[in-house]
Amino acid sequence: MAWVSAHREEFALGDDALAEHADVNFTWKPLGELAQVCVSIRRHTGSADPLHEAARDLLAYAWRQTGQGALFLELQRLEPFATYPLEIYAAFASAGLRHTGYEEATATVARTRGWQVTEQEPNRRLSVLNSERRSGIPLHADVERALGRTWLGGLPEPWTFERAAGYTLTHVVFHLTDWGLTPPGIPPRVANYLHHWLPSWLDTCLEDEQWDLSCELLAVAGSLPGPPDLTMLREAWAKLGRAQDVSGAVPEVGSGREGQPVAHDFVGCYHSTLMTAFAAVLTVDRLRAHTTATTASTAATGAGSGASDHESVPAGRARVFEHASHAARAPRAAHPGPGGQGVPR
Repeated sequence: MAWVSAHREEFALGDDALAEHADVNFTWKPLGELAQVCVSIRRHTGSADPLHEAARDLLAYAWRQTGQGALFLELQRLEPFATYPLEIYAAFASAGLRHTGYEEATATVARTRGWQVTEQEPNRRLSVLNSERRSGIPLHADVERALGRTWLGGLPEPWTFERAAGYTLTHVVFHLTDWGLTPPGIPPRVANYLHHWLPSWLDTCLEDEQWDLSCELLAVAGSLPGPPDLTMLREAWAKLGRAQDVSGAVPEVGSGREGQPVAHDFVGCYHSTLMTAFAAVLTVDRLRAHTTATTASTAATGAGSGASDHESVPAGRARVFEHASHAARAPRAAHPGPGGQGVPR
């Protein structure tokens, strides 16, 4: 987060933010990703935590870039049926930063048949539905039905996993759980499938030095219901930690099998750095909750046998908790998958 704060000006919206032929992937998308990660960090850290303060300041900065929401209304006027403005706005709305005029205008468009039959990737449909919910707009379709049309919702053969599928599945999970806030939002059949196959997929991505996708998969691990896979987390964070440079930045990819150069410029590492922070705070939150629950359960079980609270937390668990806590407080960050119509990943 120190790296992100140091590069905050590079998230700024330029004069081309509303230009007809501007590429939203280099204007609105980074700003929206910054906002979402900051919202998530605020949710999972206490007000006295320096991470919480950094996220609060960066979120306020991002909101000012939108003219306190006024630019969303102008975007809606220019592109009334584009969904990406709502998807970005929803992150701010979930933090209580709202623009009444924009919400009223978008709610009107969302009632049209044109909005309801917009053709888009299935995972994007879930994104729009979650964005409608976060913004107080009635959902235009059924979430479970939309999930069934996604790669993950079909519970595909695990060996069909590849990079594009990886990015879509991570975002399906983010939309179902409101970015890690509500793990029960994942249906049991999908959660069981992920518990079984996520370790193998994550190991493959780490081996190929796909750091950005690895961070997203770690965020998925932090969004799943049930106890965390401590071995998977310990090994994955150790590998990811070696990819971070002294400035705190994490590149999207390393040298990998193809020998591609590592990009340390803003475009080449802002998303993976944001995603590392996102995954780290989810990991720490899950480990803290799991350790607390395990300690309480062991204390209750051993109350009559003299067992101590300390004995309920094995050394391995303590080490992975310590490592993940350090990871959350080191300069790290985040990046969502590719989308059509200039939509954020």
